[in-house]
Formats: sequence, structure tokens, C-alpha cells
Amino acid sequence: MCHHLNKLDDVPHNVAQFGLMRSMNIRQLRDTRRLKTWLRAGNTVELRERDRVIAHIVPEKPEEKPVEWPDFEARARKIFGDRVLTVVDDLIKDRGRF
Repeated sequence: MCHHLNKLDDVPHNVAQFGLMRSMNIRQLRDTRRLKTWLRAGNTVELRERDRVIAHIVPEKPEEKPVEWPDFEARARKIFGDRVLTVVDDLIKDRGRF
């Protein structure tokens, strides 16, 4: 039973085997195309030497640019000018409420 527990001790290795974390060894590191593809997709890559993890290559987080919203007030002024729209008041009158 103790032998089974030893297999679970190396959890990152087990996770990598199930495909949840990308993994490559030093020799495979020469294939930069695959590495770049994984990093661009936002995946962390384990760098292994034999069965031992020696590093994690973590992708850079992209800069989040603030969203620029259009100036809705200026658009409304351009379309309607200085008119005050009484849509709600007109709707209430048409329905005969109040």
C-alpha cells in the first residue's frame, strides 16, 4: 500500500501526464514553435529533465487596455438637439394612468 502512495507524491507529474499542463524536456525545447504556441494560448509549460520538473515557463499576461466608451451624451445631443424627450410621460398619458 505504501508503494501506491509514492505514485501520488509527484502530483504535478501526474497532472502533466493527463494533459492538464503542457510538458517538454530539454531536447524538445529546441522546438520553439510548439513552445510559443502553448505560451501564446496562455498555457504554463513544465520543463523536465528525465522525470523531474526543473522549471515552469509561464506566459506573460497581456496588457489590458481600458475600454473607451463612446460619448453617448454627445450623440444624443447631435441627434435630438436641445429637445427634451417626454416619452415616459407620453406613454403614461396614452395608457390613461394617473
